[in-house]
Amino acid sequence: MSMTPPPGWYRDPSYPLVERWWDGTAWTDHRRQPEVPQQPLVQTPPADGSGSGRAKAVALVTAAVVLVAAIVTGAVLLRQDDGDDETAARTTPATASPGRTDGPSPSPSAPSPSAGDPSVVVDELNGITFPVLDGWAKPQYAADHDMVLSTPRTYDCPGDPGLCRHGRVDSLTVTATDETSPKALAEGDIEDAADSVYGHDLVGSRPFHGITSHRVVKSGSVAVAGRAGYLVRWKVRTGAGPGGWVESLAFQSSTGSQSLVIVRLAVDAGAGAPPLSDMDKITAGIRPVGGKGAGGGVGSSIGPSE
Repeated sequence: MSMTPPPGWYRDPSYPLVERWWDGTAWTDHRRQPEVPQQPLVQTPPADGSGSGRAKAVALVTAAVVLVAAIVTGAVLLRQDDGDDETAARTTPATASPGRTDGPSPSPSAPSPSAGDPSVVVDELNGITFPVLDGWAKPQYAADHDMVLSTPRTYDCPGDPGLCRHGRVDSLTVTATDETSPKALAEGDIEDAADSVYGHDLVGSRPFHGITSHRVVKSGSVAVAGRAGYLVRWKVRTGAGPGGWVESLAFQSSTGSQSLVIVRLAVDAGAGAPPLSDMDKITAGIRPVGGKGAGGGVGSSIGPSE
């Protein structure tokens, strides 16, 4: 029985000299140089020769391991030479089946000690964790794979038929632009962030009959997981329903893919929604995977909040 490996860095099946990020279901475009393995300790044999036999045995075992590794690597490269890039992109990292001893199974380079903690949700690809506040939950059976937090209860959307939530948080990796400024990314993303929640949903419906107006209620620098970031927050009015607040937060991840990240936060303005202050609490609670001391905080340039 095969097992799907967890997200992590693995040898790239199309180019084994580098590591490539596996998100748990498919290969991404993120690659890195593999970490340099530690050199084995060389022991000097005793002068009386008493350790020579043991040293020879160790040398023979080491040589055998190297030979087997070379044969396996050669077989993998030969098999890949017969395929194409599309086949390699569909290849998943190998995992050892129970009882098999014919080769090692890869393990992620950055384990996630926070993965089993119910008070946080882990974003493996971007190398960050989010706090699960009261009234929020890890999404289950969500159609949008970018969603990392949401309010657990749904309600009938006031516009086109469908189910809506009073709050949600999405985490996206920035890959479609060469822009590196968190300020420019947040300012460029806020309109799409607002439209994705209060404009059109994934199937093109208008759950709130669109956005009728908006205004900026907060913008400025912010520290996120020990990195400098920037946020922009809108108050939006909608054709149906009470509207709400939407925020785009951009910063560079310190672990994982080390790419720029955009976190989108949305909170309804109506009854039953979480407090607006949860946006700041979630931002301040973002941490690197496995980290404890790299908190966030609003910078001095933050404007007034409604």
